Amino acid sequence: MPTKGTIKRARRDKRQGKSANTQAGEFVHDEIKRIRKGEHGARNAKQAIAIGLSEARRAGVKLPPPKKGKVSEKTRRQAARDTKKAEEHTPVSATRSRARVRALKRESTSAASPNALSKQAHSAARRRTAADRSAAAKKAARTKGPRTRSAAARKAARTRAAKS
Repeated sequence: MPTKGTIKRARRDKRQGKSANTQAGEFVHDEIKRIRKGEHGARNAKQAIAIGLSEARRAGVKLPPPKKGKVSEKTRRQAARDTKKAEEHTPVSATRSRARVRALKRESTSAASPNALSKQAHSAARRRTAADRSAAAKKAARTKGPRTRSAAARKAARTRAAKS
């Protein structure tokens, strides 16, 4: 279950006009922290991310289900179900909740290791088109704000200087 702080950060992101993906990122980050703390594990990085996205949908983040053909039909149905759960807010039974945590406690915490997450991010990036990455970068620049944009420009200049 997401913490109040996570929900608060996601709502702040929404107010700032950031994408649903960014809002959901707060939940994914929270999940990674939980796994690293050892509260429970996950089979792999993809599962850790999926748990975070599911929590985001159930908390009311308007995150659409993945596109047809990208994931299995079962995953798409589950995403739609999570979105619907946010609207009706019926609590999960204690038995099911306990079973979920017990199953996750048996899994390894290495799913949230920097190496595992790096591999996952790399494979996810390779599936995106150049136009898609460019559009994401442009939106990020628009929603950053002047102070953060300036810091990003300084960092980019340092990176360029280091390469030459």
